[in-house]
Amino acid sequence: MIYSQFGLAIHQNDHQARRRFVERAQNEIAVVPDFHKRILFSDEAHFWLNGYVNKQNSRIWSEANPQVYVETPLHPEKLTVWCALWAGGILQGHNVTVNGDRYRAMITNCFIPELSNHDVQELWFQQDGATCHTARAAIDLLKDTFGDRLISRYGPVNWSTRSCDLTPLDYFLCGYVKSLVYADKPQTLDHLEDNIRHVIADIRPQMLEKVIENWTSRLDYIRASRGSHMKEIIIKM
Repeated sequence: MIYSQFGLAIHQNDHQARRRFVERAQNEIAVVPDFHKRILFSDEAHFWLNGYVNKQNSRIWSEANPQVYVETPLHPEKLTVWCALWAGGILQGHNVTVNGDRYRAMITNCFIPELSNHDVQELWFQQDGATCHTARAAIDLLKDTFGDRLISRYGPVNWSTRSCDLTPLDYFLCGYVKSLVYADKPQTLDHLEDNIRHVIADIRPQMLEKVIENWTSRLDYIRASRGSHMKEIIIKM
């Protein structure tokens, strides 16, 4: 499967930032061999009843912003799904309208309590540079939980912008879920939500292990290519 998001323009400093992140990650792995298994990768995706998903449709790497038009419903019915994926499983939240206040509420009331059965001192947290993620209040909240083990724009460890080929939410989860949840053509948001929950719950540990190990191969590729983006970003399961 090769698909992705229209309109991602490569910026001049992207390659350098990506190289720095990859070198940092590989240095961590050299000291802590299971470092990559301790990262909680997080993101949101919108699932429309008509089968459209805002991410994972097609990805175009370009030096200029491609002029691409994508049809969307005038009054769409959709679910916003937030997930954190790591080697230990997948944590998910549904119908989360993303703004700064609601993102912090979800982190405080849902995500952090879900971590109570894990040693948070051993875990890292990754998020992209969306405004609601990187507001000072959100960064401070996440630092209170993860300390310097926060990978984010404006975080202790910088997440390199436009790096969807480095997050399992983009190169695996959203596309995999989409390939299954619409099979029985859900007609209501409740039906769609049930499908999403069941598909994610049925993802086996062996599959997650493969997805996370694939991340280390991506680090190797990006380092060897001096920060270039992967043309075929989607893992083949």
